[in-house]
Amino acid sequence: MRILAIDSSSMVATVAVTTDGVLNAEYTINHKKTHSQTLLPMIDEICKTIELEMESIDAIAISGGPGSYTGLRIGSATAKGFGLALNKPIINVPTMDALAYNMFSSQYIVCPIMDARRGQVYTGIYRFDGTEMVTIKEQCIIMIDELIYELDKIGMPVMFLGDGVDTQKETIETKMSSEHYYAPASMNRHKASALASLAEIYFQDGKYENAGNHKPEYLRLSQAERELKEKMSNQDK
Repeated sequence: MRILAIDSSSMVATVAVTTDGVLNAEYTINHKKTHSQTLLPMIDEICKTIELEMESIDAIAISGGPGSYTGLRIGSATAKGFGLALNKPIINVPTMDALAYNMFSSQYIVCPIMDARRGQVYTGIYRFDGTEMVTIKEQCIIMIDELIYELDKIGMPVMFLGDGVDTQKETIETKMSSEHYYAPASMNRHKASALASLAEIYFQDGKYENAGNHKPEYLRLSQAERELKEKMSNQDK
């Protein structure tokens, strides 16, 4: 089973290839360049370095959202393009699931957070039962105060990761009463290798789709759509 994994749901662009659970290559960039500039060259570089024939890929895994609207569109279009051209299925993995899988077999409650602005975060709540990841709360968009309240109700030590830590750490430190920690640099951002590992499990469970049917999951309207909706609502008053 060979998987090409692509994640461009955040500032991080990350690509990996795994074969039967073995990581062949991973290329990750966390820099202020658009994914339209980096993603295809990264895939091309991996193919050249490990002498990979794209036809040998069995499936393409994509971090399907939520996240950056532009990033999700670029990643999904890239995965969809390869899927259609190569007639390969898409394994659409929720962004929060893939990010949480960085903390494989952790003893903590795992809480990935991505900044959604206006005091909101994209998040989910997970734990590991041995090597199996269990979803306590499916990915969603939520106010950070409400998330802290829900985590405190669980009453177990929490490991936070994701770019939302950068913007919400002060609030977490001020308002959270439960024991909590922050993942180190090696684990606190999106990793295509973790995405590929989880995608292989999804594939074995039959959780994949035809490339033509794939679309990202934004969880909320884009800013332009929200502004248009608000404008139309005001006109109706």
